[in-house]
Amino acid sequence: MTRYGIATVAAVVLAASTFFALRAKADLIPTGATAPAFTLPSQDTPAVSLSDYKGKWVVLYFYPKDKTAGCTIEAHNFQRDLAKYAALNAIVLGVSLDTADSHRSFCTQESLTFKLLADPEHKVIDAYGVAIHGMGPIKFAERDTVLIAPDGKIAKTWTSVDPKTHSEDVLAAITAMEKK
Repeated sequence: MTRYGIATVAAVVLAASTFFALRAKADLIPTGATAPAFTLPSQDTPAVSLSDYKGKWVVLYFYPKDKTAGCTIEAHNFQRDLAKYAALNAIVLGVSLDTADSHRSFCTQESLTFKLLADPEHKVIDAYGVAIHGMGPIKFAERDTVLIAPDGKIAKTWTSVDPKTHSEDVLAAITAMEKK
C-alpha cells in the first residue's frame, strides 16, 4: 500500500472514530429541577406543549433517529405499554432532531400513536441537557429519558438507555414513586 493509501485509510478510521466518539458537552437536567417549558411540532398536530400535560407524569424520551433499529424497538415498546402508562396517569413523548414529516412517516410505518416531537434546532434537547453526537451535518441526540412528575419537577433521569427494556424500567419507576 502506498503512503497515500495508508494516509487515506488512517483518515477514514480517524473520521469514523471521531464520528462515534464526538459528544457535545451536556449535563442532563438534575432531579428536582423544574422542567423547562416547551412547545414543539409533532407528527400530527401543529404544536405540543409541556403545559398540555400539567398534573400528569410525562415520559420525555430523547432518541437518535427515526426508522433506525434501536429507536424502532424503543418506540414499539412504549407503544405496547401505552395502556399501562395511561393507568398511571402518564403520557409518553418522544423527541429527536428529526422533522415532523420524518416523524409522520415513522409513525405511519410503525403504527405509533403517541406524540413524537420535532426538535431539529435542538432547543428542547439543549434545555434538558441531552448530548448531541455527530460530525459535520450528521447529528443525533443521545438516548436519554427525563421523567417529569405531575408537579412539573424532574423526578428521574436515565442516560444511554437500553431500548429493549427501557419502557419497563420507566413504568417500574413511576409505580414505585406512586407508592411513596
